[in-house]
Amino acid sequence: MNCRPAYLFTSDNVNLLDISERCRVGRFAHYMVVKSAVVGYTWDMIYARPSLTHDPDTLPRMPTWVTSARPETPEDVAFLSGAALATLHVVVGREDVPQALLRERLALQAAEACVGYSGRPERAGELRDAVHLLRPDDLPGPAGEIYLAWRRAVERSISIKALHRALPGHAAEQIATWLDCFEQSDRCDRRAVGQGGHIARASATLETVFSQTPHEEATALIHADAVLATALGWEYVVPLLGVGLKRRDLRKSGEELRLACHQAVIRSASEAVRLAVDLTHRAARLQGIAHKLRAKGAGAAVEIFLARDAVTPAALASPARGIGLSDRAARRLCDRLVELGVVQELSGRATFRLYGV
Repeated sequence: MNCRPAYLFTSDNVNLLDISERCRVGRFAHYMVVKSAVVGYTWDMIYARPSLTHDPDTLPRMPTWVTSARPETPEDVAFLSGAALATLHVVVGREDVPQALLRERLALQAAEACVGYSGRPERAGELRDAVHLLRPDDLPGPAGEIYLAWRRAVERSISIKALHRALPGHAAEQIATWLDCFEQSDRCDRRAVGQGGHIARASATLETVFSQTPHEEATALIHADAVLATALGWEYVVPLLGVGLKRRDLRKSGEELRLACHQAVIRSASEAVRLAVDLTHRAARLQGIAHKLRAKGAGAAVEIFLARDAVTPAALASPARGIGLSDRAARRLCDRLVELGVVQELSGRATFRLYGV
């Protein structure tokens, strides 16, 4: 039996024609593959929707060499505060971070510190009650006024009008003078204001305002944080000096105060980054279950939770919100979010409850 391949029995012309045909088929197949890849890529580039999803785990963490360092010289402290601000700057620019909620949580911490400076006993829970449980004609009290000032300071973009809204007891012209103190050399001491970097500007503003408004720590700290945020190119006040400075630091001046401000920024920026990471994870969980909520206006309610430190059912049901929830529906929605583990009850009470992410 002859086992030779069949093509060996054919003529040379037949073999050449077969090889030529196979080459043409191969070139055509290669052309179609390349064309389809190019067309498909172009189609995807033109019509595919870009992915805007963010991974909370990609948020930067404060380096341990910043939080655990033991600086020995003013230069070391200044270097570490710069590193802390650089890390926070990235966080402040992230779209997936609930920025309004982050600022409100920091504002609560700053208000708690300022209330403590005056020797008052109110803490975070009492400050929330003083503001969120107010009736239309009620006054928030001294501690509540401090908390309201910080909340209003972080709500809107930095401007004279916004700060005057937060601190109505001071004229807008005076606020403008404090914020632009370096140019107003005939109205304030120019020895350090505007010199030596962002922290130096903020500390000099703090010293100037506090010297003119003694016993108004919140006023001085809000202005100092506004100057710092403006110098860093941030749109909103982020309470850093208000959170990080100690009571004894406010009695310092000059170089000692600047050093204390550097140390305060290291502490508060580290806390702000940690808090941002935590809130971003919580916000992602809340947004992840939003589609499961069947209540009318639930989507708008979720947006409020993502922007506020604390929310009452009455606030969700307020006609001013335009959500369209009744009092009962608002309470049920809040309890449902607690059951789902995406919102927590903040007051620990059975009535007059407060809810937050």
